[in-house]
Amino acid sequence: MTKEELEFLKRESQTLKNNFREILLVKEQIDALKVFLRELKDGVYNASWSGDPIEKQDNKDIFDEEMSNLVNYVLKQLREDQVQMADYALKSAGASIIEAETSESYRNDKAKLYWHGVGFLNYEMPPDIILQPDVHPGKCWSIPGSQGHTLIKLARKIVPTAVTMEHISEKVSPSGDISSAPKEFSVYGISKECNGEEIFLGQFIYNKKGTIIQTFKLQHEASESILCVKLKILSNWGHPKYTCLYRFRVHGNLDCI
Repeated sequence: MTKEELEFLKRESQTLKNNFREILLVKEQIDALKVFLRELKDGVYNASWSGDPIEKQDNKDIFDEEMSNLVNYVLKQLREDQVQMADYALKSAGASIIEAETSESYRNDKAKLYWHGVGFLNYEMPPDIILQPDVHPGKCWSIPGSQGHTLIKLARKIVPTAVTMEHISEKVSPSGDISSAPKEFSVYGISKECNGEEIFLGQFIYNKKGTIIQTFKLQHEASESILCVKLKILSNWGHPKYTCLYRFRVHGNLDCI
């Protein structure tokens, strides 16, 4: 086993550990939901039911069934949100942003951190936030206007086959609006260690009315394995000042050479 392969396995192991911790956290949240619903159920019955025991038991069974359906729905939604393909643009696996080939971040002078009434730091996320799985409102990389680009050095060389774009939904957006979401975007592979010719892989549209995680099969195949991918944002859904990118993933087949 080569040193590169050993390092890759170590990174993959760390990724699995991180994912396991996230699963445990979700399980704790589901257990808490079960307890809350059980307490709610007990409170309802203690306050409202003192009549026919048979009728009370029938309603208890209905409530238990509804609670089970709710938990199963939550689990189903969590499973559906998982993209069943390796992400070679994952930061914890070794991917990174080449900032010299990346657009400037949007700076909002009104969004500052204050200490004793004095603004001292603009609160903005770095570009590599799009390579991380923590997708919550505000944890995105913003670029000025509706166009920009970034160059991603993948965790290792692959023959790319698909990409995934993720954004928050209108339901969890504090403003109730996601017009800053990317709309049209294109993807290029870069040959010769990230400084060669750009290979056009496809142009796509992120549908803000669709699921929050959308995977796109590449329209053109790369003739060789690549180490870098360029993401170009061509438009957004109407926001006049900036575009927010939450997460971008790259999928493909490993270079076995």
